[in-house]
Amino acid sequence: MKVQPVGRWDRETALVAQFAACVSFISFPYYFQHGDLLLYGDAVAHINIARRVFDSRTPGLLQLGTVWLPLPHLLMIPFLFSDLAWQSGVGGSIPSMAAYSLGTAGVFRLVRSALSLNSQPDLAARIAAWLSAIIYAANPNLIYLQITAMTESLYLALFIWAAVFFSEFVQEASQGDKSKQGAAFSSLMKCCLCLAAACLTRYDGWFLAGLMCVAALGVVLKSKSQILRGGFAKFVLLAAAAPALWLAYNAIIYRNPLEFANGPYSSRAIEQKSTSPSHPGSHDLPVAFSYFLKSAELNMVEGKWQKLWVGVLLLGTIAILIRDRRLWPLLVLWVPLLFYTLSIAYSGVPIYLPVWWPFSFYNVRYGLQLLPAFSVALAVSTCFLLRLARGQIAKTVVVCAALTLLIASYASVWRAQPACFREAWVNSRTRIALETELASNLKKLPHDSTFLMYLGDHVGALQLAGIPLLRTINEGNHRPWKAPVDRDGLWERALANPSKYVDYVIAMDGDPVALSLQKQSLTSMLVIRTTGQPAATIYWTHRASSPASRR
Repeated sequence: MKVQPVGRWDRETALVAQFAACVSFISFPYYFQHGDLLLYGDAVAHINIARRVFDSRTPGLLQLGTVWLPLPHLLMIPFLFSDLAWQSGVGGSIPSMAAYSLGTAGVFRLVRSALSLNSQPDLAARIAAWLSAIIYAANPNLIYLQITAMTESLYLALFIWAAVFFSEFVQEASQGDKSKQGAAFSSLMKCCLCLAAACLTRYDGWFLAGLMCVAALGVVLKSKSQILRGGFAKFVLLAAAAPALWLAYNAIIYRNPLEFANGPYSSRAIEQKSTSPSHPGSHDLPVAFSYFLKSAELNMVEGKWQKLWVGVLLLGTIAILIRDRRLWPLLVLWVPLLFYTLSIAYSGVPIYLPVWWPFSFYNVRYGLQLLPAFSVALAVSTCFLLRLARGQIAKTVVVCAALTLLIASYASVWRAQPACFREAWVNSRTRIALETELASNLKKLPHDSTFLMYLGDHVGALQLAGIPLLRTINEGNHRPWKAPVDRDGLWERALANPSKYVDYVIAMDGDPVALSLQKQSLTSMLVIRTTGQPAATIYWTHRASSPASRR
């Protein structure tokens, strides 16, 4: 009699998701109480990009800007209508926390489904699946990032579920049963939807989508199924739709389809403005590979055990390739290693590590993209060892060894503090000091005051002060399709004559507002100086205070 397959979203998978949700809810109050939700400057920027879609002099989807992809901001918008959720950063945490739970459930389902025998998971597959979910959910760095507005948690969830559906598609397509072709087509379409969402979350998704299209083509050609061949065409079109949409958006709005890659706010432009001529790994693939892999190690363990996790990753991969070739779809979890190595070498993406030159923290969190690969590799290795072991004692030793490695590794991370948290804290100290001081002074001004300010670097000051973005004229009020100059734009007109449009001007040394004020004669009210940040100056424009003049 044929064994019926376990339900795709059954009670056990739901239990895993609930377990992850509990971890998320428990960790949130701790970090919230300590004011750690907004340590990352990028988290502050993400929240305010989403907020200005409706809180702006020129509201609308064009406020999403370029460089950062739009899906994370769109998901935050419903939670940011509340001023309290906006100021505290909670509105940006909610999508990340939900994605964390879904990602944990996805890792569980991926491993259990891949390791199941005859469509029914045995005890070894279930233990491995639970182990992979625990490795993923208990990672201290992910636990911190999932309570922030950063995009890592969301992208990882979409990445994992794309791998889940791709793995199930390969299994179903390889059975040669016509009754399975419909299920394979359904899995392929679900994979495609996850890929499209991933492509609108991080640029990692574009690279992933391209490689998955190539892999899916090989599976479809081998199956010789007309249903799957038609499905593959839809798969490619849908997977390409998200990048094509973003390219078209940039071409129409910014007159440059690659504005996000080579525009003034791109990582390449930022690197060129840097005082350092290059970063480690620039145009050097071996060094770029080493820096990314080291960042991944730092996200898993501190100290001497780092190479042990690399050994586990290689052992799990060898087991997939040699022991059971049905598991080859799991190799897609290696994609971040290739993507980030190329990005560091050729796309101006730096990673600075505290243990290697230049001995600082920058983009260490990128190493977290290999967490699914580490989780699955240890789980697969454990499963194979359990099936080889004879007797209950041997099986118990295998499980205890895996848990010991996990507990010891994560304990070392908690003792040293998670690398992602340290990165956020180290890089935020001077920024937060400036924004806190600036916010405290802005609160003393009349409650209906209007401001001219460049928000690209220190929008957090307005967020802390609770000043709606609607009361500011900022670079988001520029019409980007009017290039290179829009003399009739609100932003440009306010820069040329601040006294006509706003009550106060906030200028940071070197920003567009400060540069434009060189030709103005405004009264300087206050200069705020903090270590490591440009001086902030508040100017009074002497604008008439009548209601008509404030329009």
